[in-house]
Amino acid sequence: MRKLLFMLTITACVAIISPVKAYINVSGIIIVQEKQYKKINVSDIPKEVLDKIKKQYGNYTINEAQKADDGEYKLILSKDGIDNTATFTSAGDLIKIY
Repeated sequence: MRKLLFMLTITACVAIISPVKAYINVSGIIIVQEKQYKKINVSDIPKEVLDKIKKQYGNYTINEAQKADDGEYKLILSKDGIDNTATFTSAGDLIKIY
């Protein structure tokens, strides 16, 4: 019972602290990273996707672009010296800003 409570506590801490998913199996904790992004040039984003993003966030500057294997984009957007990270679908729809 103590071992189970310890494993649950560690799993909760890992889930809160890092952007990874943690799973428990019989032998211990397995940590699986959610998604890998690779840095790309902004010009590598398809024009129709970039146009859709700029339509909503045209007053932001895109400082950095990254792309996941499934086509999802992670962009570093800047406005008035403040950076925001946003993820978009492969079609240019907003998923999340953080």
